[in-house]
Amino acid sequence: MKISLETFQEIHNQIWKELGRATQDRHHTWRTPVLTTVGLDGSPNGRTVVLRRCDSHAGLFSIYTDSRSPKVAELKKTPQAQFVFWSTRLNWQLRVRAKVHILTTGALVESVWQQMRHTKSAGDYMTPQAPGASFPSANTHVDQENLDTYFAILQAEVVAFDWLELSRFGHRRAQFCDNTWQWVSP
Repeated sequence: MKISLETFQEIHNQIWKELGRATQDRHHTWRTPVLTTVGLDGSPNGRTVVLRRCDSHAGLFSIYTDSRSPKVAELKKTPQAQFVFWSTRLNWQLRVRAKVHILTTGALVESVWQQMRHTKSAGDYMTPQAPGASFPSANTHVDQENLDTYFAILQAEVVAFDWLELSRFGHRRAQFCDNTWQWVSP
């Protein structure tokens, strides 16, 4: 599907429209971007995440995670990240530089947790083992009634967009930073 965008404002609006759609449509290719952080050892560390919330007016989008995950420790040390989105439908790549805020308490966290606490997904944030930990032996008893929750929201504050549209008639690339768009050679 080709969307004809001629102005920076049209590009900006369509990016946020697609990000919003991705939070609602499980099949949208932007639903699962790659999040890259600076590892604790200084090396890049990427992983696929699920886009959960989007607020175009505030310039924010969010993912959910276990507060014990390595990415949380990395973001505590260096709260900057890059998200990479690819859409085969649009032939767009979007790289987003963001400042990431880790939310583990507060009204938003409580509201989201109350909505999902009785869903299958809630179990992802209640396991006794931290992400990446060794599995317990098969004989280990887990008291499902007294599990703690480790639910966290990673709220990405957009600092910059790097938008690339691939086309057999010529690629187009634009960057948005400091509230200004500019065309860039692909």
